[in-house]
Amino acid sequence: MRRPTRPRFAPLLTIFALTALLIANPARACRLALVLGFDVSRSVNDIDYRLQVDGIVAALFDPEVRGLILEPSQPVAMAVFEWAGQVEQQLVADWTLLNSAADIDLLAQQILTHTRRERGLTAVGSALTYARRLIAHGPACTWQTIDLAGDGQINDGPEPRRIYDTTDFGDIVVNGLAIGVHEHRIEDWFRRNVLHGPGAFLEFTPTHEDFAEAFRRKLIRELREPVLGLAPPPSDHG
Repeated sequence: MRRPTRPRFAPLLTIFALTALLIANPARACRLALVLGFDVSRSVNDIDYRLQVDGIVAALFDPEVRGLILEPSQPVAMAVFEWAGQVEQQLVADWTLLNSAADIDLLAQQILTHTRRERGLTAVGSALTYARRLIAHGPACTWQTIDLAGDGQINDGPEPRRIYDTTDFGDIVVNGLAIGVHEHRIEDWFRRNVLHGPGAFLEFTPTHEDFAEAFRRKLIRELREPVLGLAPPPSDHG
């Protein structure tokens, strides 16, 4: 008696099963969800704004940064927004899964061609709330990081500490890039009020002219830790 012939569509069923498994476990789909938020309040003039935009774009074209983004283990997802007053947050680039150099090029192009819309006050707490919502609606990655750059302390909206007390940030890491051109104590203020989560750290630059290098250093550190699979370093906060 002949054995029953195995259905030829079995490999397709296996593919469908694997796809369903990935959908059911979305955290396996990417290693890092990274939100980049940069300050466009009224203290940031047009030259400062261009230095920030050009610095972010330059970092995305940096060979070391690209190598870390395109590490073959799992991709990185990024979203970018600009922020000023309480209701002045503008999405620059929505969530993009960076699987290739072409994906990074497209993200850089979106940032480079975006038109600034805000020039209001400095609502750091509101920027954190907006970034938290972006994380909530983004891909479920293994690591989740918010990267907030600014050149001033809060003068509008809720305090960052109040946001942390009333909103569940869980293990989301919030890193900072403090620009000291206007306030000489901005670095200490960011450390006390903005940093959050395991391994959170701060980069400092005295002027917008040095933004590009400070941003590149910060981005490399944020990308390197998930790639190496290391436990986060001791927090700079506190």
